[in-house]
Amino acid sequence: MDLEKYIRVIEDFPVKGISFKDVTTLLKDGEAFKYAIKHMADKIRNEKIDLVVGPEARGFLFGAPIAYELGVGFVPVRKPGKLPGETMKYEYHLEYGSDSLEIHKDAIKPGDRIAVIDDLLATGGTILSAVKLIESLGGIVVHIGFLIELEELMGRKSLSEYNISSIIKY
Repeated sequence: MDLEKYIRVIEDFPVKGISFKDVTTLLKDGEAFKYAIKHMADKIRNEKIDLVVGPEARGFLFGAPIAYELGVGFVPVRKPGKLPGETMKYEYHLEYGSDSLEIHKDAIKPGDRIAVIDDLLATGGTILSAVKLIESLGGIVVHIGFLIELEELMGRKSLSEYNISSIIKY
């Protein structure tokens, strides 16, 4: 299935010069969404994953169903102030600004094998911050998976020591 045809491209969003890849058009098509989840899950099915971690917000959309498909737990990584328990925080930079993410301190045990899942790899800042949070808790990042990769932004460079997969490349 050609998943790229289900991605809507919106120019100059959220700011001028950004070519936003909108996954909502893929999500609303049940067959395409199911195919994407299965295809992404298949990339890590044999990795003996303990948990899937997904950063807010679109990482939830792909990470949680992939965790379900694999029969493992899901850990959300959220923006500050959204998690009710004791958290750890990490700040990162985007192609159009900066932000920070938090994770519950008790979400990951030392030695847990983790797959980090998000919708899109751009500069790698968001995922690298999630990875740093996971590793600070003793988790082992065994795979990082994306639906979309923007190759020209070279996000893989900042994640070069990790096993990375992406389904659609722009």
